[in-house]
Amino acid sequence: MFVKIRLARYGAKKKPFYRIVVASTEAPRDGKFLELVGTYDPLKNPAAISLKQDRIKAWIEKGAIPTATVRSLLKKEGFFSKTANA
Repeated sequence: MFVKIRLARYGAKKKPFYRIVVASTEAPRDGKFLELVGTYDPLKNPAAISLKQDRIKAWIEKGAIPTATVRSLLKKEGFFSKTANA
């Protein structure tokens, strides 16, 4: 079982809101997940991103792979520069 850090879509039609979750690659996009590690609201100006950085770091150390979109959100928040120094 591989684990990914990915987005799960919530919110109404034309009003997306995303949760950043740790889930099995076999689980459906909005289905069962292992842990909620953040949120992303693209409708706010600027887009609102909240992260549980300690939990994301722990999952990456365990082998979880962030998707391309989540990786770009983490870079935008400066996650990788903080973990490289710590």
